[in-house]
Amino acid sequence: MSDSVRMWLVERTYSDDEQNMVILTYATPDGKRYFRKERALTSFTDVRDTTAAVDADPENVGSVDDPAERERYAAEADRMAAAHAPDDVI
Repeated sequence: MSDSVRMWLVERTYSDDEQNMVILTYATPDGKRYFRKERALTSFTDVRDTTAAVDADPENVGSVDDPAERERYAAEADRMAAAHAPDDVI
């Protein structure tokens, strides 16, 4: 994936709509673009690592329109990038 976009984990939330659903939000260091992954947690033995960063296909990346959210994502992406290697398990 040579055209992929490096995204850093900026938010982990739990879905209100569905039980056992975790939503991982990754963003670019400038906070302008985001990538969201949803994971169903099916059991305690269902182990899938969450890494500090992912390389996302540009076709699956959205724009962050809210300036406050963009600033928050940028700050968190910068913090994650400074503290972790992309493949670190978070």
